[in-house]
Amino acid sequence: MKIEETRDLDRCRALRRKVFIEEQGVAEAEEWDGLDGQALHLLVWQDGTAIGTARSKDGARWRYSGTAAIPERCTGATLWAPEVQWLDGQWHMWLTVVPGVFRDWNAPRFIVHLTSPDLASWTCGERLDLGSDRVIDASVLALPKGGYRLFFNDERQDKAIVTADSPDLVHWTLGQRLTRTPGEGPKAFRWKGRTWLISDAWKGLLVMRSDDGGDSWTTQPGHILAQPGRHPTDRAKGQHPDIIVAGDHAYILYFVHQDGEDEAKADPEWHRRSVIQIAELQEKSGIISVDRNAPVTIRLTP
Repeated sequence: MKIEETRDLDRCRALRRKVFIEEQGVAEAEEWDGLDGQALHLLVWQDGTAIGTARSKDGARWRYSGTAAIPERCTGATLWAPEVQWLDGQWHMWLTVVPGVFRDWNAPRFIVHLTSPDLASWTCGERLDLGSDRVIDASVLALPKGGYRLFFNDERQDKAIVTADSPDLVHWTLGQRLTRTPGEGPKAFRWKGRTWLISDAWKGLLVMRSDDGGDSWTTQPGHILAQPGRHPTDRAKGQHPDIIVAGDHAYILYFVHQDGEDEAKADPEWHRRSVIQIAELQEKSGIISVDRNAPVTIRLTP
């Protein structure tokens, strides 16, 4: 949580209207008391986030296209970590929801399932019952023998990565706990005949491998993307991975905080920025590596 002085009165007024007037019923005359010009304005940055969208024809060049039209009736003010997949003839999204804007990190969180025919309009589905009031960061994988497996972070289990299985993407049965160290943002995928799971361990990314379709797992020593890169905007550890598999190639997308960049020394807002990077994964003898400083040529296949 960050508290900072701001002159962005429009942002402050919008937040005050939403929280105090609309949600808490404070009278407008009381809230707009004419004293703003004499006051010190502070913003607390933590929750209250929408889901941004971008479009690309080739996977390499992207254009921002606004925020996703997520229904409010089944979600909330703070939305995190969308997992989007095309399964069974439609688009599915599993979305982490924090039902409000809170002063600390102790609020409840849950995962909701939505569907869409076109990635533009979304229909509310079910709220997942995963045996905890603090679950975030869904990743879904189709199983080789049918059915689906969900990987998620249960904050009540020391932020462990846990699984659940479903025959129909609606009804879920809890499975095993995969990690004994804290982490978040798991991403499961199949590549080169194996099942992989990469998650954010806050000191780089933890890699796990399954040689039997996801029943048993081996943890790879160390962490990938733990050391900062050399290029501007890539000079901090990599966090919250996503993976694109295209034939024999696999690409990792990760975000990098920008508070260590030179611009942050002069711009007090710069520390709020994050940049998404992409690099190509390499695999040898069951070990994944990545050179974040190497040039990347995106080769996506339909």
